[in-house]
Amino acid sequence: MRKDILLCGVGGQGTVLASKLIASAAMRGGEVVHSAETIGMAQRGGCVTSHVRIGAAAYAPLIPLGAADLILSFEPAEAARNLCYLKSDGFVIVNCAPVPPVTESLHPTGYDGSEMLNYLRRRCHHVLVVDGDAICKKLGSPKFLNVALLGAAVGTSVTGLEPRHVLEEIDARVPEKYRATNQQAFRMGKQIGESYEIN
Repeated sequence: MRKDILLCGVGGQGTVLASKLIASAAMRGGEVVHSAETIGMAQRGGCVTSHVRIGAAAYAPLIPLGAADLILSFEPAEAARNLCYLKSDGFVIVNCAPVPPVTESLHPTGYDGSEMLNYLRRRCHHVLVVDGDAICKKLGSPKFLNVALLGAAVGTSVTGLEPRHVLEEIDARVPEKYRATNQQAFRMGKQIGESYEIN
């Protein structure tokens, strides 16, 4: 298998955990994996980007521009910001809920994510917009967004990952008191991914 997956979001959304779950699930399936994170000012709500490259042919951890099979984004503007990494027939899975930047409080622009989502739909052949807030509301916390979005990605089959391997990694990496809810979040996202028809 050969897959290049770029994950992006802002600090606190669980981007790094999601990338680790992808990488370790792929390794459970016998794949060679390289990964890297660009965290920056993550703890202050800054940009977080993770590169995951699956397959022996990838010799470096960073995905070249125009080479990503999938962008998994937890925030609309971050998906648009990283679109240069997507290959021409690549797939974007994006959470519809915006996270306003700090500058929005200083100079309001009315940013609600809709302009970015429309931009993604115009530019990309395959875009799955997920209402992550609705899933998290059912689960009682926004902290399950990352695993729900990961479930959607696995459900589309674009990642090439076995769902059981991801669930095994959730079981191994997530603290016990959050484990069952994360598994539920994954399954809810997976159902959304499975309902998307790839043309």
